[in-house]
Amino acid sequence: MSLFTGCRVPSLFLGSLMLSFAFPSGAYAQSMFPPECCIGGIALGPQAYSFNRFTFFEAIDKAKEMGCNVIEAYPGQALSPDEKDVQFSHDAPPSVWSKALRKLDKTGVRLVAYGVVGLGKDEEKNRKVFDFAKLMGISIITTEPEEGSFDVIEKLVQEYNIKIAIHNHPKNPNNPKYKYWDPNYVLECVKDRDPRMGSCADTGHWARSGVNPIEALKILKGRIMSAHLKDLNEFGNREAHDVVWGTGVLDMGAILDELLRQHFSGVASMEYEYNWDNSVPDMMKCVEFTREHGK
Repeated sequence: MSLFTGCRVPSLFLGSLMLSFAFPSGAYAQSMFPPECCIGGIALGPQAYSFNRFTFFEAIDKAKEMGCNVIEAYPGQALSPDEKDVQFSHDAPPSVWSKALRKLDKTGVRLVAYGVVGLGKDEEKNRKVFDFAKLMGISIITTEPEEGSFDVIEKLVQEYNIKIAIHNHPKNPNNPKYKYWDPNYVLECVKDRDPRMGSCADTGHWARSGVNPIEALKILKGRIMSAHLKDLNEFGNREAHDVVWGTGVLDMGAILDELLRQHFSGVASMEYEYNWDNSVPDMMKCVEFTREHGK
């Protein structure tokens, strides 16, 4: 029985599924997304966490306001101004997913990535995330997997033809067991795995960890599934905050150039964690930076 029994499945949902078959995954693809999703040669849109003080529907509207046609969702955001007590996630009922699909269809914004979500050794729990991703047309799951879970995850990647992208938070001196901040460790985790398994390259968190983002991108060449792009006001400081691209300490032009040089085929999400209540003007400048740099 369809999870959408009794609901109209929007055309964007069907188009997203067709897109996942029309464009090969991983190292086999030049681009996963059509030109209308790209800015400066890269599929660019916000990570909805940038708008965590707003609802998912409002995040979609803000993406469109910025001229972006893709978005990355995160688990647990309030659904809409009318249903702030309802959360959008893989644990939500299908009726919530259907409402989200109708909103996406109406605005023409594609939901292309989802995370950061936990994946572990429990195949059935993981399968719930992959089922949600397939039904929503999501092509990339952003995660920081539990140790020892890669065999289980790889099986589902191959079954569903959905990429997983390992996200990196900053190096944590209070948790020496946390290693995903190190691009060499991420590469070690995926280098002998399915080519649809790789990195969600968070440039800001690398910089907070004292890692040069451009060097990290080079280390992970061929394994970058997606990115969380940031520019910061300081390097090597865990408390550094986001700034408009091109005004901070990171060479955002060189970062974009490196992604293009690698024929990056994933989505670059702007995760802007500053000016929380009014970040759209700053993020629009980041979009314009990307557009101008790509000319």
